[in-house]
Amino acid sequence: MAVPPIHRSPHAAGPRLPWLLDAVLGLLVVAALPLAIVAIPNTLSVVAKLLPGDIDQIGLMRTHGLALPALVLTVPLASVALRRVKAAHLLLAGLTLVALSDAAGGYAGSELLVGVVRVVRGIGAGLILPATLAAVWDRARVLRALWAGMFSLSLLAAQALALWPLDAVSSWKVTLQPYPLVTGVALALAAVHFVAWMLLGRPSTQTADDEDRGRLLLAVAPAAGIAIMAISTANEGWRAIPVIALAGLGVVGLLVLASFGPSRNRALSYSMVAVGVVLLPSAAQVTLMEMGGLGGPGLRGLWVPFGVAGLLAVAAAVAVRLFAGIAARWLVPLGLLAMVAGLCSVRLVVPAADGLVLVVPFTLLAAGAAVALTAALQDVGFGAAVYGLSLCCAGVLAGFLLGTGVQMTMLDGVRSAQELVDRFVGALHWWALIGGFLLVVVIALASVMARRTVKDEAPSPREGADAGPGEQPCAGGPADEGARAGTPPESAFDTGRPRWGDERRPEPPAVPPQAHSPEDTASA
Repeated sequence: MAVPPIHRSPHAAGPRLPWLLDAVLGLLVVAALPLAIVAIPNTLSVVAKLLPGDIDQIGLMRTHGLALPALVLTVPLASVALRRVKAAHLLLAGLTLVALSDAAGGYAGSELLVGVVRVVRGIGAGLILPATLAAVWDRARVLRALWAGMFSLSLLAAQALALWPLDAVSSWKVTLQPYPLVTGVALALAAVHFVAWMLLGRPSTQTADDEDRGRLLLAVAPAAGIAIMAISTANEGWRAIPVIALAGLGVVGLLVLASFGPSRNRALSYSMVAVGVVLLPSAAQVTLMEMGGLGGPGLRGLWVPFGVAGLLAVAAAVAVRLFAGIAARWLVPLGLLAMVAGLCSVRLVVPAADGLVLVVPFTLLAAGAAVALTAALQDVGFGAAVYGLSLCCAGVLAGFLLGTGVQMTMLDGVRSAQELVDRFVGALHWWALIGGFLLVVVIALASVMARRTVKDEAPSPREGADAGPGEQPCAGGPADEGARAGTPPESAFDTGRPRWGDERRPEPPAVPPQAHSPEDTASA
């Protein structure tokens, strides 16, 4: 009797003991994401008194800031590399580079070596961000929410985490190796994850397709341009107006790039740009304003607000991921509006002598960002996700440039210490106003672009009338899809979302039914 060949299932078998792999991956996300983001702030000025006299202090501070440009350039390239390199390998490589930068930081005694150490750390951090997102993408639903929540919390607390190890230090080199113990723990978790990934079935990870890869390579250009602007402004001593103009041009360029690609991806791209430009630069200024020397509670008084904001951000992200469903389309603009409310509260309560009152702005900023990003990540592919992440990292650098330009404008002509403090507060309030305006513009822009796209794709009434009763109103879809395309979405962030009643075609069985043998016919 003839036996047909067995066809393999198109879906890879899941890993054995998936809960174990997910548990290790969750711990790795919690340890690795803050470790990557903490490389961004430039804290060398805090320990300037400890610098040796034979080193160019200004040049050393400039080279110390090279980690962020290196990270910005690495993220899109690492996202493209995920087509060839598995996420587990990339994670291990990124944390190894961070560990090497920690080890080499103790021996960096010149401007050149400091620059090399910071660039290596920025590259390692740039590998960690897309690798962790790729690793959690197809795992348990809660892991993607955990990634979004921890990413938002890391952006919020990055400046405070970078300043914490510098309390009462005796060496300036601590800025190059702030958390060696945490780095070792994260590296060990990455090794455990790698071994578990190999032994428990090697589950596949998502990669960007050819179209997304082209957009990722395109994102390298503005990232390089913003990085060059940042380095030039630090080396050439530019005035405030050119810095603000170029930073604003960089933000506009990122919003233009966010408009590329399918309309369903634009809500995520716009949200990523807004979160990158606003969250970390705003939280960094608030943290510096609340230091003890300026009348604030100091870092010890800020950990409770940071802890509450972090817990609520992760909880909100998990709730959106598990329970939002089709209501997630409303949560992207609502999350961004919560960030606007957080910036408004910054203008009202900062500076504050009591750190507990900062629970309000910190929670609104972190939870709002976590909700917006989690909801926007619900219905996009992995390529769109890492493309948005690339724009977010470039937005962080553009936001720092824009905030620096605002501070330069406000601090020009300062004559006394009290006037300096007042000008710093004024710069923070102006920055909160600019950031809130940018968030509102992003919400409006996403709505306009989404509705315009749907309108352009809808068939005209004449085309619908000319179509016969059995004809499709447009090529490529049945009549009900054509009618549905002509209806604008209920929300500006609803384009590309599947509707109720959509059904997927059942997949063919992995092994086809047994065919009749010619011998059966002959015997009959």
